[in-house]
Amino acid sequence: MATAQDSDPAVSVCFVVTIDDIELGSFNTCEGLGCEVVLEAREEGGNNGHVWQLPTRLKYSNVKLSRPLTRETEKVARWFATMTTGFSRKTAHIEARTGDGQKVAQWGLLEVVPVRWTGPSFTPESPKVAMETIEIAHHGYVMEG
Repeated sequence: MATAQDSDPAVSVCFVVTIDDIELGSFNTCEGLGCEVVLEAREEGGNNGHVWQLPTRLKYSNVKLSRPLTRETEKVARWFATMTTGFSRKTAHIEARTGDGQKVAQWGLLEVVPVRWTGPSFTPESPKVAMETIEIAHHGYVMEG
């Protein structure tokens, strides 16, 4: 007999992020995992039926991860600070995990670069959870196994 967890293990997911040997912690949301084939349009003389669409390269979108502020925010700040002191590109791993910690899926990102950190907005009119968002760029995916 299949349980709800067996049929849909990704109902409640968190995203654990590791940059080489630095674990940045868990994030609630992850956006931007994907890629796109860039096409170049070429017109051929005498061919009025269509324009050739030629694939040229893959383009990877930036990945945005968000969570409430935690003590692990300091690790993110340290990683961003490496940009000013001889930065080297690293490999990141994002693991989607269920509420009980079981891995659902994993993505490896090549040569990650920190792009942006956005901290919380504090306003007395709207008390909300203090959230942070990081945005990272990368140059492709690591193929596992």
